[in-house]
Formats: sequence, structure tokens, C-alpha cells
Amino acid sequence: MPLDAAVTAGENPDELFRHGRRLNRLLRQATRHDLDDEARFTAIMDEAARSLGLNLLFLAEWDDIAGVRFRHVRLDGDPAALDGAVEEALRGLALASQEPLVLDDLARDPVGDGQVLRRETGMVFYAGVPVWSGDALAGVLGGLARCPPEGEGFAEADLAYLELVAGWLGHHLYQVRQRLLLERHALTDALTGLLNRRAAEGRLHEEMARARRHGESFAVALVDIDHFKRVNDRYGHAVGDQVLKVVSRRLEAGLRDDDWLARWGGEEFLIFLRDADVQEASYVMQRLTGHVKAQPIATQVGNIAITLSAGIGLPERDDADYHPALELADSCLYQAKSNGRDRVEAFDATATHWPVQVVKRALRDARVRVASQVIVDLQTGQPVADESLARVALPDGRLVSAGEFVEVAEGLGLMSEIDRYVTRQAMARCTANLSQGKVGKDFAHFVNLSPQFLARRDLVEEMLANAMSYCQSCNLDLGPVKPIVFEITERQFLSNLETLEADLKPLLDFGFRLALDDFGSGYSSFLYLARLPISYLKIEGWMVANMKQQRKIAAIVESLAGFARRENIITVAECIEDEETARILRDMGVHLGQGWYFGRPVLEENQY
Repeated sequence: MPLDAAVTAGENPDELFRHGRRLNRLLRQATRHDLDDEARFTAIMDEAARSLGLNLLFLAEWDDIAGVRFRHVRLDGDPAALDGAVEEALRGLALASQEPLVLDDLARDPVGDGQVLRRETGMVFYAGVPVWSGDALAGVLGGLARCPPEGEGFAEADLAYLELVAGWLGHHLYQVRQRLLLERHALTDALTGLLNRRAAEGRLHEEMARARRHGESFAVALVDIDHFKRVNDRYGHAVGDQVLKVVSRRLEAGLRDDDWLARWGGEEFLIFLRDADVQEASYVMQRLTGHVKAQPIATQVGNIAITLSAGIGLPERDDADYHPALELADSCLYQAKSNGRDRVEAFDATATHWPVQVVKRALRDARVRVASQVIVDLQTGQPVADESLARVALPDGRLVSAGEFVEVAEGLGLMSEIDRYVTRQAMARCTANLSQGKVGKDFAHFVNLSPQFLARRDLVEEMLANAMSYCQSCNLDLGPVKPIVFEITERQFLSNLETLEADLKPLLDFGFRLALDDFGSGYSSFLYLARLPISYLKIEGWMVANMKQQRKIAAIVESLAGFARRENIITVAECIEDEETARILRDMGVHLGQGWYFGRPVLEENQY
């Protein structure tokens, strides 16, 4: 930067003093800590205009799309709006000022627009210098005056001063652009160029606030590429990336004007649908997914047919933020996959067979409850055990039974926390009943355990520690066999039986027993019986319910009862609803019975 010219301008000490003072004033503005970047930018522009006697000062930035863009225009110290003719004339001056340019009379403007500026603004003088941002030409800093400079005109020191200002502004622009570049990288998915998850979450906060202010509705959709893992595994990640980019472009091209798209993670996208109800959102998503499906994606290995699954969620009136709507969309997406993929699912407020959103909120709000159902000795009719069953309490007091949410809760990884609560409640109730003499130590308490819970070593260890504490508080010698019986379900098939045995070993070592639930519902029944130390065999309810009408089913139940007796395994028949069924099972030699005939599940009054 040619500062020497500013310092050595002329022999006159008064001139040196004047130049020194204006440099000091400029330095004060440039180093003010009470201003943010934009305010400091404006203060320096105003100071430069006053010091140089300029009536209009502008910064014209080069823009890859617009060519020349005027971002800062100061007219006599105030922001100025340019009309078309004046802006066009200044654009010509800016393009001519990629090298320092001084025009004492705009009538001699080499680009031919000086007369326009004189006529429209009264300006007669112009000085402009290039603005460099790093090594790139970023724009031009130009000034105009209604009167030409007095005395010797626009001196070399004045031009150096203008270049000093341009240098500071260029440095500022460089910092701003670098910051914007970093922010863009931080908020943009590198592969697709879409908003990333972090940026989408921030924008969802803004959209929620906007919807509240204006009383508007919106929907969010989560979209997943079906069987995308197969694409990666078969063709490699490079082809997978091609598919992701094409899908993102097709979805983006089909959005309505005010909708937007983000890459939520992996092969999952989020779509925000402004001012949309369930019907409108479903229509839009059907159209978008159909557009992707309509034409196979051309890749380096050939055409690949792609389908999408999508779930839609809408916020409710009392939702504090966007998360409930997003959770609904996630639940619906899971349902779309469960129903065969290549489909769009939206939340139906009347449906109760998969209320995953209800379960999530219940876990968050501590609204999981435990009910118990009695199990009787079929020979004596006396209660000898009970089963702890998970329930979810709705805000209006209604209860959702486990059969309505367990399958989806397992699919979304919620069962481990539900099991954690139910086992703790069952052990606490067992301890209370033993201590109060309500039951004997031979009374069994059945509790379901999911594979998700067994795989969580931390939860298993926590449960064992709780069990030790409860046993010590009973003040009873329970012996090596504990009252708690853990049920595992053969329909929850675990392909690695060695892993299952290892997961169960700490429980068996403690003295807990195992029950095989829903025996007869899957092909792994006898494999479980052969490999695991099963103490109880719970006969599948559909066999019990149908054995009176179908002789073959009755024969199967009777053979199971005989096999269990020979192996010293206690049988429990589920879903007994009448005396005749209970009698038939008793005559077959089934040991225990459970069902509405003996008692419906009862919500425990004490939730420990």
C-alpha cells in the first residue's frame, strides 16, 4: 500500500499535518470495538467521504452472476438507493476503475456516462481504485463530488488515502467471505449440496416460530431410499454417491416454491412442506416419490431402479417445538418400511395399532405403567404366579396395551427402556408382597425381556444390582431359586444362539428362571428348548383358542404337555377364556393357566 505518498505529500507542514490527522481519524474508526463489522464498514466509508470531500462513495463488488453489484452506497453520509440510469453509469465507472482512475470532469468520462451522472446527481468529479480481496480483484471503491477538489486537485496523497481505505475494505471482504465459506461448509452436505442436519434443525426452529406468529400449518416428511445398503454393497460407495446425488436433485426439482429439502443423514432426507395439511402433504410426497421411481438412475454400472419410503408428521397445536412432528414422521417412515416399502405413510390420529409417538412421549414423560395378570394352578384354581405387562398411559387417562405398541417399539429401539422400567417395578412389587406376607416365596412373577435389553450389558448389570438390593431387603432366605421368571419370545429370533446364551448366563447364575413365551408361534421353538434351561413353557394363545374346534391343534397341545412333563418343564396355557377350555387343558395335564377367565390385567396402584 503506497502510504509514503500520503506521508510525503508536498513540502507544506500544514498539508502533512492535515494528512496525518485524517489518517488518525481513519485508524480510530477502523479500530473501534463498540461496532460490529458492518457498522465499522459504514463508519470507515463515511470518514473517507468526509476526509476526501466526496459527496457520494460506493463499493461495487464483482459478482459471478450479476457482474457488478452495489452493496454499499453512501450519499452525503446516508445510505443511497440508485435508480437505473445512475446505477448503469456507476457500473461503467467501476469497470473502468480496475486500475486507479481520476476524472476531474465527468463530461470527459471515457465510458460515456458522465453526462448522465452530471444531470441526475450533479456530480462532476470522480476517483476510483480497485479493491483486492486476497489475491483476487473483489471490486472497486469509487467516489464522486459535486465540485472538483480545490487547490492542486486530487493529489497523489488523496489517491493513496483512497487506496488505503480500499485495502481495509478488501481485507474485511476477504474475512467475511472466508467466514461465509466456512459457515456454508459447516451447514451444507458436501455430497449433495443440500442443507445438512445441523442446518435443517436450525431452520426448523425458525419455521416453527414463523408458523406460530402467523398461525400457519406445516408438515415434515422423512424420506428413505429403499434397500440403499444393497446398492453400496453390490456396486460400491461411488455408485451409491451417484444415486444419492440424483435422488436429491429429483426431489429438489419437484418441491413447491416455499418447500425445502435437507439431507438428514445417510440415505435419509428431510422435506419441509409449508402450509400443508395431511392431504396436501401426502399428495406432494406421492408425487415426489413417484418422480424418483419413474425413471431408473443412470450410473457408471448401468441403470438402477430406485424407490423411496416416506413418513409424514404434522405438529399439534400445543407442541412446544418441531420435535413431535419429526417423531411422527419417523414413526410413519418406519411404518412405510414395515408395510413393504415404496410407499408414503401419514399419521392417522384414529389409529391405535402402532402409536410409536405415544410411546416415545410416554417414556419422555414417565407415563409407562405396569399391569399384572394372575396365573393359576389348573388343578386347584389357586393363584401361583402373575405376569407384569407394560402399559402406556395417554394424557387423557386411557391405557394402551402392550400388543398395540411392542412390535414397533422393538423396531425403533425403545424396548430396552420399557423393559428396564417393568423389571424394576416387578422386583419392587415382589419385594413388597413378600415383606408384607401377601405371597409366599414360591409365588412366581413373570416378566418379558426383549433381545434389546439382554444386549445392553449396562442395563443387565444395573438390574442385577437392583435385584441384589431387593433380595437383601426381603429379610427372607430365598435360596438359589428366585421368584422372578424372565420370559423370552421365540418370535424374537436371535440368529446367534451362543450370544443369547451368554447374555442370559448372568441372570441364570443369579437364580432367575426362564420361560419360553408363545411356544408354537415360530420355527425356533425346539432349538430354544434344546439349548436353553427352560423352566416354563407358555403355550401360544392361538392354539389354546382354537383347540376346541380343531382336533389336530388339540393333539399338538396335548403332546406338548406330555413332552414338558417328561422334561420337568412347567406348562402355562395362555388366553383361557372359559371353563371348558380350562377343563380340557387340565385333563391334558397342562399345569398352569392364564387368561380373562381367571382375571384380566389390573393396573398396579403402586408404581415404584
